Amino acid sequence: MLDQKTLSILEFDKIRELVAGYANFSGGRDLALAMQPTIELEQAREWQAETREAVSLFETDSGVTIGGARDVRRAADNAMRGFILAPEDFLAIQATIIAGRNLSRQLQRQAERVPHLAAIGVLIEECRGIVSAITATLDERGEVLDSASPRLAKVRQEQRAVHGRIQDKLQRILNSSMAQFLQESIITQRGGRYVIPVRADAKGRLKGIVHDQSGSGATLWVEPLGTVDLNNEYRGLLMEEQEEIQRILRELSNLVADQGDAIKRVVERMAELDLIFARANYALTTNAVEPSFVPWRETKQARAPRHRTAATAETPAAPRDRHPGSTVWIRAARHPLLDPRRVVPTNLTLDEETFIVLITGPNTGGKTVSLKTMGLMAVMAQAGLHLPANEARLTVFDNVYADIGDEQSIEQSLSTFSAHMTNIVRILAAVDDRSLVLLDELGSGTDPTEGAALAQAVVNFLRDKGATTFVATHFPELKIYASQTPGATNASLLFDMETLSPTYEMTIGLPGRSNAFAIARRLGLDSTILDDAMRQVSADSHQAEDLLDSIYTLREKMEAEEAQTRRTLREAEGERDRLTRRLEEVEVERGRILEETRQEMRRQIELLQTEIRQARSKLRDAASLSAVKKLGKQVADLEVTPETILAPEPAEAPDISRGKRRSLQVGDIVQVRSLNVRGEVTSLGKTEVVVAVGRLQFRAGYDDLEFRERPVAERETVMVGALHPSPGIELDIRGVRVEDGIERLVRYLDSAFLARLPFVRIIHGKGTGRLRQAVRETLSASGQVRAWEEGKDGEGGPGVTVAHLVEHS
Repeated sequence: MLDQKTLSILEFDKIRELVAGYANFSGGRDLALAMQPTIELEQAREWQAETREAVSLFETDSGVTIGGARDVRRAADNAMRGFILAPEDFLAIQATIIAGRNLSRQLQRQAERVPHLAAIGVLIEECRGIVSAITATLDERGEVLDSASPRLAKVRQEQRAVHGRIQDKLQRILNSSMAQFLQESIITQRGGRYVIPVRADAKGRLKGIVHDQSGSGATLWVEPLGTVDLNNEYRGLLMEEQEEIQRILRELSNLVADQGDAIKRVVERMAELDLIFARANYALTTNAVEPSFVPWRETKQARAPRHRTAATAETPAAPRDRHPGSTVWIRAARHPLLDPRRVVPTNLTLDEETFIVLITGPNTGGKTVSLKTMGLMAVMAQAGLHLPANEARLTVFDNVYADIGDEQSIEQSLSTFSAHMTNIVRILAAVDDRSLVLLDELGSGTDPTEGAALAQAVVNFLRDKGATTFVATHFPELKIYASQTPGATNASLLFDMETLSPTYEMTIGLPGRSNAFAIARRLGLDSTILDDAMRQVSADSHQAEDLLDSIYTLREKMEAEEAQTRRTLREAEGERDRLTRRLEEVEVERGRILEETRQEMRRQIELLQTEIRQARSKLRDAASLSAVKKLGKQVADLEVTPETILAPEPAEAPDISRGKRRSLQVGDIVQVRSLNVRGEVTSLGKTEVVVAVGRLQFRAGYDDLEFRERPVAERETVMVGALHPSPGIELDIRGVRVEDGIERLVRYLDSAFLARLPFVRIIHGKGTGRLRQAVRETLSASGQVRAWEEGKDGEGGPGVTVAHLVEHS
């Protein structure tokens, strides 16, 4: 267990109170108020993991909650001692068991995500039978139900009957001639018996028993003789009801007693989870981070003797030169008890060679706050709490010792110096190389020369012990000590000379400057006095202060340049992000335009395909050679498919137009690279040309075009004059033997090729599929066929194969 006096000095009790404020029931609050930091590495890591998992649950609004849990351990103990529990105790037990059952199931459903919490949740026992028994016995107000037992139901039924007869008799009196003697026409109770109010001056008019009278004596509360027996019967039934209720509650208490230990364990597990949830909510509220724990680094240096004896006094142990292996690395640590809107973050970052930090700076400059922040960071981390910082890596200290603040003790007649020294003596007797020590104003309160020497000796002792130490001091001798001693470093708290106020910003690695002369000058102290004071300070001190001034000036310049670099970097990153977003917008717009173009081309293609089917139909009916030639050219011009239009750009394409090898002319056949289609140039511009693909026309840039061929009128005339007679655009070989059908197909392809038909249709039917397969194998092997495809819907489907013939060169 860590040093309790130190926990008090660091005000860890206030941290516990803050965490307890986030607990949902007294069990969790009690655990929060009793939190103790652990000194076991694995335990500290486990607690941090539990807090991390709870934070994760709450960040995703998982609905996990403690529910209606109550601390019913005392009620369970009372039942186990044989007492009959009150109805409210049963309701609290019922709510707790239900809350535990629900929470356990919620955590089990997310076991992969929160394994540590699920491991606790699985320990919450069901306490079977208790919830159903309480539900069958009590309503939500704690009243025992009629159905709790047959006897209770019978007694209450008889009660209602007798109660009704009493009311009837009294109501008849109220409505009779006796009403003139009544103070009011009401029925009430006195001493558990039903009575009516009679005027005192009419005493004797109504025969009965007087049970009470008003304060003024004007009213008598009379039980009529006619209802005495009924009231007696009603009172008897009431006592019988109470006896049965007590019997039922006794049985229910015995059931609770049988599982009393399990109920207490449920409360303990729920309290444990409530504490974890409180730690998580505290972490979320303070914007805290999970500290990572690192093991102590192994060092070869042997530990220094714990106490120096007389034999070793003349030959003290060699100074400890090696680091004890501790890690303190906390960026932007914020004191958790200060206003988060005003607290100044502190960097507590020690390199692997440093374990002694000597903090110097002005009074009210924040040295005490820095020491307490360091101490609280350590103990909070070891208690499972996330830290109000940006980043934290720590070792688990075996103990934390602090001497901070005003330790003056009036009761013990001790001065401030004596009180501090008493505490320091206690610390030095217990400290070792796994300790964290925090000392405020070490050596103050006495003669400065002796105080400085004593402070340096104490730091030497702590260094020899290997304790990780933070010391706040005013003594300049310790600044020199820190700069010349391995393992030690200076740290300073800055002071704003413009506002004459501390900034509370700590810098590790530089000693604090003495601001006395500068402050006195700004406050208007006579220059003669200042000059006299400065003459009394040694030249070495002046040089040291001048050197510090130069270092701080250089540091401020470097920080300003670094800030400017960060601003420039942020601006560059912002510009990069803007350009990236713009590029994304351009890509989206490009995709939209391309999609619109594709949709428009699909619509045009559908129209072209309709015309193609019509052209094919006309070809079948054409008789003259001229009609065949005309319609054949029309079909060839219109033969465009969506696959052709929307095909991706070829991986490689010869770029004939690049380099200006040819000058395009109207009528040239070109390949449009971006669309992978052929078209005819219909118009030339300076930067673009108009290309026709069938009946679709569009603009394209010169670089997007690839020259294919240029039609020659004379050649076309010769070829048309020598055109072979067309065999027709269809060949029907249905019902023909395979060998005969293939023979006819070969002859037909020869004729169709010579007739320069662009495509033909072979009708082979579906049948067994043998003829279809033979036809398609023949087409695949033919040098006259460049491609074939199955007939589309409306063209015969699988019963037809369309062959596209090779174009003539």
